[in-house]
Amino acid sequence: ISAMTIGVLIFTTMIAAGAGILMSNLFGLTAEGLTAGAAETARGAALQTTLGSVESMSFAKMVLEFIPANPFLDMTGARKTSTIAVVIFSIFIGLSATGIARKKPEIFASFGHFMQVAHVIVMRMVTLVLRLTPYGVLALMTKVVSGSNYADILNLLSFVMASYGAIAIMFAVHLLLVSLVGINPARFLKKIMPVLAFAFTSRTSAGSIPMNVQTQTKALGIPEGIANFAASFGSTIGQNGCAGIYPAMLAVMIAPTVGVNPMDPGFIMTLIAIITVSSFGVAGIGGGATFAALIVLSALDFPVALAGLLISIEPLIDMGRTALNVSGSITAGTVTSRLLGETDMAVFNSEHEVCLDGEESTI
Repeated sequence: ISAMTIGVLIFTTMIAAGAGILMSNLFGLTAEGLTAGAAETARGAALQTTLGSVESMSFAKMVLEFIPANPFLDMTGARKTSTIAVVIFSIFIGLSATGIARKKPEIFASFGHFMQVAHVIVMRMVTLVLRLTPYGVLALMTKVVSGSNYADILNLLSFVMASYGAIAIMFAVHLLLVSLVGINPARFLKKIMPVLAFAFTSRTSAGSIPMNVQTQTKALGIPEGIANFAASFGSTIGQNGCAGIYPAMLAVMIAPTVGVNPMDPGFIMTLIAIITVSSFGVAGIGGGATFAALIVLSALDFPVALAGLLISIEPLIDMGRTALNVSGSITAGTVTSRLLGETDMAVFNSEHEVCLDGEESTI
């Protein structure tokens, strides 16, 4: 399960990077000639400061960040790598419980019952929160619209169009992958649309995990184990939008300013390789794409302050990127489940979908 799921996430991230590079070159995007206002200058200075902490993080330190020193603190989402840390802690619990199941089955039965009760209670809490989602979505959309500078958006309209062009390509890739494993792409898209809408408006991959899992299990017929793994790791590893498309487009834009030909095959291959490696551990919350871009730009020795020029259109692009991230994790779970022969096709073919309140409804 882990090998297939992470493999699909990484593979799609590589394709996403290629899509970002393709659309940037087709639209002729470049950072040359862009002027920075006060907000953009401040953002650039902040990114330059953040770069220091990113550059000081070695590969060994990055791996250690995944290991939970205090798993209960990570359950609060206190760190950027909290999601993976909680999953690793859960793996240790699962391994320990499996050992107890063989030696002390009566104790394991009590543990299993406790986990079932805890799961039902937590999912009920999630349902209560999700029922408030429409009001939160309205507030988020209002904030985005009111806080956007329309003059700057028009100046950077080409970047917005190129971004959504690359996002559209990746949605097509996801549908192609699920169709290759015998899933009807039209029905698949229809069933995941509610969670994509939630991710689009909320702009948080991590916050979409509960509804992501429910969509996979109740609408797509994927076992809970695979669904939980794909949703959790998909919010931190292999984010097609935030860790794939965005850093690639940013690097292509900045390349001409430092005398690098963005069409050079050597540059493109190097960029895709760096993006693939750096996609591990990107937070599934607002700002995750910026963190991914900092890693990629610093690895290429490109100036990171130029990323601040996109501050005015960041919310508009981030909505599409987040929806793509969630689609990528669902695709990974779907492909893995089908390859392992675990998908309940009766559930997938049923006329039900998961709504924003966490309940099922007839399509």
